[in-house]
Amino acid sequence: MKFLYLLFALAIMPMHAQTSTDIIQKEIDQTVWKPFQKAFETIDAEALNATYATDVLRVTPEKIDTKNVFKEGNIKRFASMKEKGTAISLDFWFDDRKTNETTSYEVGFYRIGFTTDGKTEYSYGQFHIVLQKINGQWKITQDWDTTTIAGETINASHFKKKGGLRF
Repeated sequence: MKFLYLLFALAIMPMHAQTSTDIIQKEIDQTVWKPFQKAFETIDAEALNATYATDVLRVTPEKIDTKNVFKEGNIKRFASMKEKGTAISLDFWFDDRKTNETTSYEVGFYRIGFTTDGKTEYSYGQFHIVLQKINGQWKITQDWDTTTIAGETINASHFKKKGGLRF
């Protein structure tokens, strides 16, 4: 009889862990990714910057930013886009997510559409994001993205492997 209880306990443990991870990821979706996507699409740099922690490691193919220079860049870039009347659409999907109670590592692909004067141009890339729960709130603490993989430019065919997410 003890063997049956042990077998039952082992059988349900992975389901409980998966459920816990799913709940945490849904919380991250609602408290980080939904506001992140909305901030891009409403061209709201302050709201975008609010999804990030106070101290962030931001890495692009060009440089490493440990002084949050990218946040000021967001404000200037979004102001310029508003001035030009540019509309933005942001679509992305996750290729992999590893999450526990305090940290989440998320990898995926994005497509950003920039529409000015009725003409839309797309930019594609891959991201690696680390989020941490700080003072009870999920914040982006590391943000790395690139537009190439193994020397190959990321394009629509990479993005089309899955559909974009809406929160």
